Amino acid sequence: MIREVVSDVLLALAVLTVAAAALGVAVMPDAYARLHYVTPAAVVAPVFVTLAIFVQEGLDVNTGETIVALVFMIAAAPFLSHATIRAMRVRDRGDWRQPREQHQRAKEKEPR
Repeated sequence: MIREVVSDVLLALAVLTVAAAALGVAVMPDAYARLHYVTPAAVVAPVFVTLAIFVQEGLDVNTGETIVALVFMIAAAPFLSHATIRAMRVRDRGDWRQPREQHQRAKEKEPR
């Protein structure tokens, strides 16, 4: 009985985390700001789901597989965020190494 309640609370926290992240993505003005709100849905919510599985199942094969998947998700999240930001910067500026000042000067020189 208590396991089900704790598991349900953890799953509800995961759902609330994803809902709050989705709301943040919806109200942010640009893609760079939106990416900050994707992180809780990609990292924090899976932690709650993993804890819920652990509470429900105890130490089991399913729990071990879930923990391995969680470790890979947490390890990959910073790299995926970095690659996404770099791709957006390349799309916006043409070169990810170009400082903002050079980008502004190049934009000012472009004929309209």
